[in-house]
Amino acid sequence: MARTTQIFCASTLYGAATLAAALDADRFAPADRRVLLVINNSATPELTPALDEMDGFEQLRGRFDRVLSWNAAIHPFHPGGWSPRPNDTVLLERYLRLLWDLDDDRVELAVESIQVNPSLALCQIFSGAPVDVYADGLMSYGPTRFKIDPLVGTRVRRLLHLDLVPGLRPLLLTEFGVEPETVPADTFAKVLAELSDAQEELPLPRTTAEDRPALLLGQYLSALDILTAEEEEELHIRMLTGALELGHTKVVFKPHPTAPARWSRLLEQEAARLGAELTVLDRPVLAEVVFQRLRPALVVGCFSTALLTAHTLYGLPVARTGTDLLLERLTPFQNSNRVPVTIVDALLPEVTDRAAVRAQALDADLTDLLAALGFAMQPKIYPNLRPAAERYLAQHLTPRTWRYFKRRRLTSLALPGGVPPQLGFIPRNATVRRMARQARRIKRATLG
Repeated sequence: MARTTQIFCASTLYGAATLAAALDADRFAPADRRVLLVINNSATPELTPALDEMDGFEQLRGRFDRVLSWNAAIHPFHPGGWSPRPNDTVLLERYLRLLWDLDDDRVELAVESIQVNPSLALCQIFSGAPVDVYADGLMSYGPTRFKIDPLVGTRVRRLLHLDLVPGLRPLLLTEFGVEPETVPADTFAKVLAELSDAQEELPLPRTTAEDRPALLLGQYLSALDILTAEEEEELHIRMLTGALELGHTKVVFKPHPTAPARWSRLLEQEAARLGAELTVLDRPVLAEVVFQRLRPALVVGCFSTALLTAHTLYGLPVARTGTDLLLERLTPFQNSNRVPVTIVDALLPEVTDRAAVRAQALDADLTDLLAALGFAMQPKIYPNLRPAAERYLAQHLTPRTWRYFKRRRLTSLALPGGVPPQLGFIPRNATVRRMARQARRIKRATLG
C-alpha cells in the first residue's frame, strides 16, 4: 500500500507557526511522512533569509520529518514569477517525486494563497492531490482574488484559519463550497510562546507594570505601491504623535524587516523633537513575540494582521491610523488588501479618538458589510451575493460606510448608491463637464 506524504507549504514564520498549531490540534489526519516545503518569496531571496533560517524555527522543525526548499527545486526562477506550462506538469511531477524521494506516495498538499504562485503551481503539478488551504491573515475573510480553475478549486477540502474576528465567517473559496475550520487560538498561542522562549534577548526598554510602552507596527506599504515613501514616513509619525497624545512617553517601533533604515532615523529625530523615549526594534522577529515579551500598553498600526492577534489572542489595547487614506488609494477596487483594511477600519478605533481607544469596543458585526464588499469586488465569482449586497447598500450607506465603496463601482454593477441609469450619461458628457468647471471657476472668483 502506498505511503501518504503530506506536503506543507510555508513562506513566513507566522504561516509555519499556524501549520504547527494545526498539527498540534490534530487538524490533519495521520500520515507516513510530513514535509515542510519552505518558500522564500521575498523580492531578493538570495539576500533574504528563508523562514527555516530565522530565530525560533528550530522550535517548529520537530513537527516535520523533512524540510525542503521550493526555491532550490525551481532555481534559478523566482517562486512568485514561475508557473508550469500545462504540457509540462506530468514531467515536473516526476521530477519532484524523484528530487524529494516521494516514489509512488499518495501526496496531500497544504498551501497558502492558492490563487497565485507558487501554491497554484504546486496544485497544478500534483494534479491528483487533495488540497487543504490555510490562511494566516485577514484576507481569508475576503473573496477569492482570481477565478480558479475548477480542476484545482474542486480539490480543496477545507480552509484552515485563525479566528481573528470572532463570529465572522471567511468568504475565501466559498464558491467551491469549501468549509472553514478554525485553528484553536489557545494552541496557536502555545506555539507562539515556544517561539518567544527560543528568541534571544531583545533590545527592549526596561518597563514596569505601570510604565509599559506603546508599540508601533510598520508595514512597508510603499513597496506595494500603495503609498509613497514620504507618505509612509508620515504614517509612522502619525502613529507616534497619536501614541504621545494618549499619554504614552515610551514608544517601541517595530519596522518591517525590509523597510529602509532611514525611516527609523527620521522617526527617532521626530521622537527626540517631541521629547519621547523611542526604541527601534530592528531585529527580524514576529510581532507576537514582542507582544509576549513587552506586553505593550497599546499597539498601533495601519492594517496589520498583528493588530487583531494582539487584541484577540493577547487582550492588548489596539488602535489604527492611515486606513482612510488606504481605502482611497487601493486600486483596482478588487485589490485583495481592501478587505483587511476595511476590517481594521471598521473594528478598531482611530488612534486620535481618545474615548474610543479607551473603550476598546471591537464587537461590530461585519458579516453584511463584507458580503456586500465581496460582491462588489468579485461579482462574477460570487453572483449569489448580489441580494445581500443590495440589501446592505440600500439600508446602510452612511457617511461612515461610504468609505468602503466607490460610486463608480456601484454604478457599473447597478447597485444602490450608484448613479441611476437615466443619469449615467452625465459623467461622460463633455458639455456637462465643461459647465461644471465653469461654475467652479465662478464660485472661486466670487469667494475670492
